[in-house]
Amino acid sequence: MKTVLVALLRGINVGTAKRVAMGALRALVEELGYSEVRTLLNSGNVVFSAAKADPGEASLRIAEALKEKLGVSARVTVISARELADVVASNPLLGIADNPSRMLVGVLEKPADKGRLAGITERNWGKEKIALGAARAVYMWMPDGVIKSRVNAAVAKALGEGITSRNWATMVKLLEMAR
Repeated sequence: MKTVLVALLRGINVGTAKRVAMGALRALVEELGYSEVRTLLNSGNVVFSAAKADPGEASLRIAEALKEKLGVSARVTVISARELADVVASNPLLGIADNPSRMLVGVLEKPADKGRLAGITERNWGKEKIALGAARAVYMWMPDGVIKSRVNAAVAKALGEGITSRNWATMVKLLEMAR
């Protein structure tokens, strides 16, 4: 029985650095033996099926192949479709967020890194909100935009490359694709 997995590549196709064509990314993931490979948008979102449901192994394999075959270094975080469904279903900020492009969901590379966010989640951020969620999820509401967000800056400072984020609309679309 195959398991559906979702890969989130960090930092590709942002500006002019780390450019990866989605066709090349799909081909690369297929060459690794995964099937039903589909991408969403141009920012490194891949939904695929795997005979062996090991997100950690898939993360490493995809990251190594990216570097080796395409010459691009990028963090790759892989979650199962089931974990993504839990992340979407348990969003504690849905009642507050009214613009999906300003609602980010961060997926931690390591679940233990949640502890590094304790001080951030306890602070009063005014209109901005942050909440920890299921497994490796961090929800961030930034009504004035991501670029101006103090919450986003604090999370980035605490975790560096240990987190990759997508807006709410993208997470919902990825879940639809994974189903």
